[in-house]
Parts: sequence; structure tokens; C-alpha cells
Amino acid sequence: MTKEGSLEPASQTLRSTAEVATRALPHADKPTISHPSHRNRRVIAVIASFTPSLTIFRLELLRRLVAAGHRVVAFAPEQDARVEHQLAGIGVEFIRIPMARTGLNPLEDVATLWSLVKHFRRLRPDMILPYTMKPIIYGGIAARALGIKDRCFLVTGLGHVFSEQADGSAKARLVRRLCVSLYRVAFAGAKVVFVYNDADDADIRNHRMLRDNALITMVPGSGVDLDHFAFSRPPQGAPVFLMVARLLRDKGVVEYVQAARIVRQSFPEARFQLLGHFDSNPTAISREEIDGWVREGVLEYLGSTDDVRPYLAACSVFVLPSYYREGIPRSILEALATGRPVITTDLPGCRDTVEPGANGFAVKARDAADLAKAMIALAEDPELVERMGEKSREIATSKFDVHAVNRLLFERMQLE
Repeated sequence: MTKEGSLEPASQTLRSTAEVATRALPHADKPTISHPSHRNRRVIAVIASFTPSLTIFRLELLRRLVAAGHRVVAFAPEQDARVEHQLAGIGVEFIRIPMARTGLNPLEDVATLWSLVKHFRRLRPDMILPYTMKPIIYGGIAARALGIKDRCFLVTGLGHVFSEQADGSAKARLVRRLCVSLYRVAFAGAKVVFVYNDADDADIRNHRMLRDNALITMVPGSGVDLDHFAFSRPPQGAPVFLMVARLLRDKGVVEYVQAARIVRQSFPEARFQLLGHFDSNPTAISREEIDGWVREGVLEYLGSTDDVRPYLAACSVFVLPSYYREGIPRSILEALATGRPVITTDLPGCRDTVEPGANGFAVKARDAADLAKAMIALAEDPELVERMGEKSREIATSKFDVHAVNRLLFERMQLE
């Protein structure tokens, strides 16, 4: 989450951000937010840190909000003509705001906070629904400063700084303490805080981010559209393993390649595919590394796509060996719906998608040998692949149906 640098600059940056955020809280001349004239119609601000996520993860929710008669305005940092066209097509307005997805730069973060305050003053939303760390913190503070009472937060993951990997770093511990303080300011007076997994629930409680833990509601991720991601049988022939993720080390890309080398010793015909976009994150995998693995013959890099369905249909097994602090990975939900066995890590969020031995395996994080063992178990038993795939679809249907998830969100936000 932080940029490279010494401990002291990081401390100063976070203190500055916290001080600015605190000073933004209400004072006498702040306007009172009024409700729309129609009793049932509300103005709802949805805030994201990554513009494509609005259509990748939230499209069905946004569509349902509009269908219920609400005015929905989405805020995000990047200009994306395709996303803006999709949003306009379902009746969602889009406003671009300045926001850096990673790092804590006081000037950038103050600009984000001020932009949200400015737009909220004009828009006068009745409710906000931010997700991911920066939208939650700065959207929550801006809304609280302006007296917006219905503040609903969607914690898709508290952030990398709360992961097990961050525990050993003094800088990360400092960042974590200050992020806890910012979360407390943002969450104060919340209507509801949605979480995706037990680990985030526990962190919110243990760090006392909320005064009333009864406000926490567990939801099974963003859900998946079971019609859009239709069930299909895995292909016959040589096993095809597929990993779909941002190209970050923390997503387990290196371990996936290392495991592929091990599996190829017993199954030289097996194929190992990687689908995902390059990222500016400090832990990003470089183009040179990918090209090297492709030349080695151990990996097929498929690039990035707006539609993963044909790639899921063409694979035998889905793999996500992530040790990133996940909420519940959407990529796994899509694989479950398609009817593919899943191999992922025994870590928060990831393990919530797997019943070990029934629809896949939860392996040790950062352990290529354990990952390879699970991959070999499926490579040598096509019937097991098929049985596990059927169980995956069953789990997707019973636990992760997007319409059931959205009904729960609507109920807790009191929109029905």
C-alpha cells in the first residue's frame, strides 16, 4: 500500500493525511443534506478506486439500484469510455475523481477528499456505498463531514497492510495503526459495514474500528451471475490449468510457475495458462519475467480480456495460489459457476470458496510443492475433475448467487 521509502517519511505522510481527514469533520457552516422530493427515491453515491470494477464487480447491484427507482452516481478515478458507456446504458451517472489506488501521498489524498466533499455538496446524496480502502476512508470522512446519515461500507478487503505478510515490517505496522485510526473516523456513525470473510470481521472487531459491532454484516463476496457464467463440462484430453489474476507476486504467480515446472515432470503434455493485466503495484510481475517463462515453455500467457468465459470453458482446473489479502476473489466465483475444480490457498477469502476434497483443494501459501501436489492429483484423475466441477457449480448456486447477495445488501441498507 505504501511507496518505497524510509519509515519516517511514511509516518509523516500518514500523520498529515490523518490530520487533514480529522479537520474535515463537521462544523457549523456545513450544509444539511436534504432528501429527494419523492419519498422512495434516493440519491446513492457508489465510490470505487478502480473504474472497471464498477462493471466487473458491481454491475448487477447498480442495475438493481436503478431498477428500484434510485438515482445512482458512480465515482472512480480513471476515464474509461467502455465502462462509462455501460454505466450510461443502465442509467448510472459517472463522475471522475482524483484518486491514487496505492500509496499514501498527502497532496493526492487531500485532493481526493476535497473532490468528494465538493461533489457531495452539489449532489446531496442520501446514501454512500464505497468499497476498497481509499473510497471507504475518504468517502466515509467526506460524507460524515457533510452530515450524510446513511453511510454503508462494503469491505471487500481491509487492504494488504492487514495481511500476514505485512506483520514483519515496522513500516507496515505503523501504516496499519494509522489506517485503523482512519477507518475509525470513516466508520463512525455507519449504517452498516459489510464484510466478505471472517478475518476482516475479526480485524474490525479486534482493532475496535466500530463502536457497535452489531453493524457488521457478513456477505458472501460480490456474488456471481449464474446465467452469465453458465455451467460447462471440462474439456477432454490433456489437463489445462488456468490462473486469472492481476500480475502481482502476492497473487501467487511465481508459485504457479514453479508448481507448473514440477507438474510437467510427470505430465509433460499439461498446459499452464495465465490470464491477467500488468499492474503498477510495487509487487507487480514484469513483462520480461512473463516473456521468459513463455520462452521456457512452462507458461502460456493469454494477455488480458473483458470476458473470461471462453477461457474458463477451455480449462480443466482453476488455480489461484494467492497470499494477497483477498475479500472473496471474484475470479474464483466465476470458475465455480462455470463448473471447475478450484485450487487456492488456505487463507482468508480464498478458503471460503473451497470445500477441500469436494470441489478442490486449499493449499499452503507460498508453497509451490504443495500446490503442485494438488495439481497432480487432478491431472491424474479426469473423473475427479468432473465430479469436483459439478460440486463447484452446486456451491456457486447455493452460496454465491449474485441476486441473493444483492437482496441481502438491499435488506440491510433498508432499500426494500
